[in-house]
Amino acid sequence: MILCCGEALIDMIPSLSGEGHNSFVPHSGGAVFNTAIALGRLGAKTGFVTGLSRDLFGVQLSQSLVDSKVDCSLVVKSDLPTTLAFVQLQDGHATYTFYDENTAGRSLTPDQLPDLPDTVSALYFGGISLISEPCADFYAALARREAGRRLIMIDPNIRAAFINDEARYRARLDQMIAVADIVKVSDEDLDWIVPGSQSMTEKAAGICSKGVRAVIITKGGDGATALFADGRQIDVAAQPVEIVDTVGAGDTFNAGVLANLADNGLLKKSELSRIGAPEMHSALSFGAKVAAVTVARAGANPPWSHEL
Repeated sequence: MILCCGEALIDMIPSLSGEGHNSFVPHSGGAVFNTAIALGRLGAKTGFVTGLSRDLFGVQLSQSLVDSKVDCSLVVKSDLPTTLAFVQLQDGHATYTFYDENTAGRSLTPDQLPDLPDTVSALYFGGISLISEPCADFYAALARREAGRRLIMIDPNIRAAFINDEARYRARLDQMIAVADIVKVSDEDLDWIVPGSQSMTEKAAGICSKGVRAVIITKGGDGATALFADGRQIDVAAQPVEIVDTVGAGDTFNAGVLANLADNGLLKKSELSRIGAPEMHSALSFGAKVAAVTVARAGANPPWSHEL
């Protein structure tokens, strides 16, 4: 099982009402939530660790997970409210305003770490859940505890405007990268994590030097690149598609990479050394294929396996 660990929230998507007025429609979302949904739809055995509210939005999120075949047995339930993210779209690109104080997801603490079943072979972390405290400490503690026996993949999905204490965030992120096997970043994320004039290759090599086997870099319409610790580089082109919006594109790409590695029996700590150039090329190509479907339709709506 692939265990996705991170936020689930409600994206309030702008829409015109029947009377022509601006309104917002609640859609289930969150970076890690989107990846879990995509994995479930692709047929991968998927579980989810997060904090979910018992309010009406929490019920909506729970039902969305169940509908996409995601195991919710490790979810921590509470009566705190659900995180809301109001979305603004311009030329297909999304910006967010978050309402996240004292919410069910944000309020997780390290003393609530779940006991994981032996069926869990890999853990995936990312999104704003690595920024907001105390839940960021919950996920960092979980990653450190499990890194010795389960494969760890992280996508920080940097949202600089959401970071209140940059030094604390960078320190925590460094700790998580140090126990990760695969780190996925956008080209913009990479420049934030490793500031300066170094090349993309040099910056990725710096991350690999912390013990990471491979860094995957997505570059929008320019495709994706994977750089291994030994210097090997794999490039995959983006699939040409008419873009409706980019909401959930990177999250779906991650699901494609994880699902492909799992299908090939490689998403295990014991099999990490077998992930070489051909295996990574296959994973990146599948990630690009899955993401292309998502960006061709509105919202974070990952494809089911039969749609590919």
